[in-house]
Amino acid sequence: MRFENTLTIHAPADEVFAHLARPENLPRWNHALDRTEQTSPGPIGVGSTYRQTRTLPRPAEEHFRITEYDPPNLLTAEGDFGPLTGTTTYRLTPLDRHTTRLLNTVHLTASGALKAVAAVAGPRIKRAVAKNLDVLKDILETR
Repeated sequence: MRFENTLTIHAPADEVFAHLARPENLPRWNHALDRTEQTSPGPIGVGSTYRQTRTLPRPAEEHFRITEYDPPNLLTAEGDFGPLTGTTTYRLTPLDRHTTRLLNTVHLTASGALKAVAAVAGPRIKRAVAKNLDVLKDILETR
């Protein structure tokens, strides 16, 4: 399953990227997460690893790593997200000094019996991600 969400955020690209590049911020704007913490030493970059606690659709511990890191343009994470594995990419394009277009591309895969469930749940997952991105937008625009 692959989907994209695009939104315009009235904040500079470097500020948007700085917020995204602190995965510890994820629970502030993703309603399904309780906690995210870095598990590797040093500043964020390609290879940095994280653990997070998910509350929805069911409690779970997840792990992901940063696979692309190009401030303030591109950030990609790969790992397990709920019962699925995949990647999420954030591509930022400055529209002017104070406005950024954010393209979030998500590619999720399921195995076994989850394949049928994932196919049906795809549109619902896309809507949930879009709602989370709207919360992120609100946070960044009210700073």
